[in-house]
Amino acid sequence: MRDYEQTKPGRNIPNKAPDRLLVASWNVANLGLQERRDKDYQIIAEMISWFDLVAIQETNDDLSGLRAVQQHLPAQFAVVFSDKGGNDERMAYLYNTDKVELLDKIGEVAIPPSSHRYIKIPGSTLKFDGFDRNPYMAAFRAGAFTFLPANVHLFFGSDSTLSKNRRALEAYAVARWADLRRQSPNAFTSNIIVLGDFNLPKAEWGDPIWDTLVNRGLYLVPHSTYVGGTNTNNDRAYDQVAFFPGDVQDRLASTGVFDFDGALFASLWASRSQSDFNAYMRYYVSDHRILWTEFQL
Repeated sequence: MRDYEQTKPGRNIPNKAPDRLLVASWNVANLGLQERRDKDYQIIAEMISWFDLVAIQETNDDLSGLRAVQQHLPAQFAVVFSDKGGNDERMAYLYNTDKVELLDKIGEVAIPPSSHRYIKIPGSTLKFDGFDRNPYMAAFRAGAFTFLPANVHLFFGSDSTLSKNRRALEAYAVARWADLRRQSPNAFTSNIIVLGDFNLPKAEWGDPIWDTLVNRGLYLVPHSTYVGGTNTNNDRAYDQVAFFPGDVQDRLASTGVFDFDGALFASLWASRSQSDFNAYMRYYVSDHRILWTEFQL
């Protein structure tokens, strides 16, 4: 299964090692909503098993898809997940208990109404009214590294200005929360990692979502390997991992996007048009590629 001959060279996922932590983020399209086959769940589980911790977006309120993936994962993999939010979506973490320990802190990021007035973006009068899907955080420890990932799936809506402004407000709300929390004397840990599907069009200055994310000092990691997009259409930088300077950044070894597209359904890859193949891939696997990050322990 782990054969990269059909992918572009240099995109290999690092091998697991005792002194390394492999963290991934993956939007598995409509997990639990689409009627995948057992062999599709097996493929999804196989790729998840290459990592120590995976943040999953688009887990449906119907947990049948997540449970089907779990059935094909090694026995040491455990899961925690949130309640449903917008679009009936949950957030989930799948993690290898032989490598990663779940700690005490777990919950959703919710901004109190009294703080909504502080969340605003230049050039827009749109008011922040809470997240469509609350980011989901859970504290973990691997070796001596304690960290708090926040799994996000920002509002998309459409490409309209109104939707983009709402998404930018959510992006700033995430960045502001992370910045304030890491500086709090009561913080469980200052090692906050924000990762997931930001619905980010372009990872560059001038993009309103990018600008609001980095406004509070978050560092969005340039991908060591890149295919053209974190989506299979090769036109968006939706999926990102971000953190602040300090212990997390010091531990960073590499990060990349795994272009599994050509390695799966090889005959269809060779015979179908790109759009036709992408539609098939989205239904049975996903239209998002896996974003991975390697940390030193």
